[in-house]
Amino acid sequence: MTRVAVLSDVHGNAAALAAVRADLKKIRPDAILVAGDLVLNGPEPSATVDAIRELEADGAIVVQGNTDVAVADFDYAAAFPWLTEGVPDSFRAASEWAHEAIGDERLDWLRRLPAERRLRVEDTMLIVTHASPGSQTNGFDQDLDPSVTIERLSRTDARLICCGHTHVPEVRDFGWKQVINAGSAGYVFDGTPSASWALIEIDGESISAEIRRTEFDTLTVSNALSARGLPGDIYRAATVRTGKLVR
Repeated sequence: MTRVAVLSDVHGNAAALAAVRADLKKIRPDAILVAGDLVLNGPEPSATVDAIRELEADGAIVVQGNTDVAVADFDYAAAFPWLTEGVPDSFRAASEWAHEAIGDERLDWLRRLPAERRLRVEDTMLIVTHASPGSQTNGFDQDLDPSVTIERLSRTDARLICCGHTHVPEVRDFGWKQVINAGSAGYVFDGTPSASWALIEIDGESISAEIRRTEFDTLTVSNALSARGLPGDIYRAATVRTGKLVR
């Protein structure tokens, strides 16, 4: 049996990532997939990048998310194409702050990350992508029209699509494919203020996946965001504290 851990959307929350890594050390999965959105919003983007690079050095597969594009190059149209009436000042301020905080060498690493990667386990192909195959911004939202969901599923031959982006963890089995949305290991929106991630077990034709939750010190992270004082930080702090998107 092969076990694959999937995490996504750490968003600069180094404390949450450290807690998840502690769980991973106990479980010792055969592979770790990290589905992007690594630094924006949270109070510790540099420590987060360093921790993810340690995972990568040990064999983890890491891809880039849409907010990583915003932080690395301020390409807001690519990062947030749905914001047709302009990018809020709070998005720009957080992106610029993280850009300055992580420095040139980490920025170069962030820019080099691929948009998606594939992993074959026995006869099963997995793809890790931030939102959906071929897109860093079009995710598998729960209220998506079924025809759109099928179209997005059909953009890859992979049996398992490992992703994040929505910040709402879930496993959906469509029979011919499964979507394993790890949610967010640092900035979750489903109302449970903890880090979410996924564990997949593959044993021949048998495939199972489940969402795991890891507790971290949400109050300390929330207080750090409040103290930072950027536009929107009061809402980011409330989001971390409650596990619900506050804006």
